[in-house]
Amino acid sequence: MAQDLSLQKRLAAEILGVGESRIWIDPSAIEDVASAITREEIRRLIKEGVIQVKPAHRPSRGRWRERHEARKKGRRRGYGRRKGDASARRDPKEEWMNRIRKIRRYLRYLRDNGVIDRRTYRQLYMWAKGGMFPTFASLQRWLREHGYPTSVKK
Repeated sequence: MAQDLSLQKRLAAEILGVGESRIWIDPSAIEDVASAITREEIRRLIKEGVIQVKPAHRPSRGRWRERHEARKKGRRRGYGRRKGDASARRDPKEEWMNRIRKIRRYLRYLRDNGVIDRRTYRQLYMWAKGGMFPTFASLQRWLREHGYPTSVKK
């Protein structure tokens, strides 16, 4: 028959500063533990390794991993899942920075390879800064319409 070791568990938990659910008692030494009723005796059993602390557990991330993999494939991202407007999901400033950096890099490339002169570069740079080219493709479209090659053959 199972012994009632709730007193011993409570004392051990208080001594070790953990919850009762984390107290482990060696099944082969249950008789010794049952006879221990003072804090001193419990301390001795802890020292001997008869009473130990189980490691703390945290919530499992297994379910999270499954959901995360699904989201990487595009699942669970529909309109019903979304809260807040588009700018709450992705930063408009980050988008602008990525876009303008790409455009400026391309303008530098065109200038350095002699496709556009310095004046044209400066004009296009300022237009880009002002938002005239909402996308990289729109800058390329403008260049094609105005007779500039969009790539350089070396």
